[in-house]
Amino acid sequence: MEMKKGFWLAITFIVIVFISSGQSFAKNNYLTPGGEEYLAFCEDMPSIIGGMSALAKNVSYPSIAKQAKLEGKVYLLAFINERGSVDDVKVVKGIGGGCDEAAINAVKKCKFNPGKNKGANCKVKLSLTINFKL
Repeated sequence: MEMKKGFWLAITFIVIVFISSGQSFAKNNYLTPGGEEYLAFCEDMPSIIGGMSALAKNVSYPSIAKQAKLEGKVYLLAFINERGSVDDVKVVKGIGGGCDEAAINAVKKCKFNPGKNKGANCKVKLSLTINFKL
């Protein structure tokens, strides 16, 4: 009986925190610090001109990470504007050793085909993963 009471107390607490934070699961837009709105998805998502191989060519493995034999995946969120340029890149989950910065720089060097909704270019946030493997 005590376990059930604790479980429901925890659930109630989570719901209260969620409601009071003003967050919404239904909202699919993301506001950057500048206040610009980026869609989470669109009819035609942005794509890297030249494909993932073009992105891979821009990635340089940091020497510190090589020396430490650091491997792993860096998860990024890239904000692509309606012209196909990268406005910003955020690390969602990194591995350190300079790999996070190398991944950000590689994405910023890329040019994208812009996302489209109903034939019109739009701003979109795009998740990317860059794998660092020796």
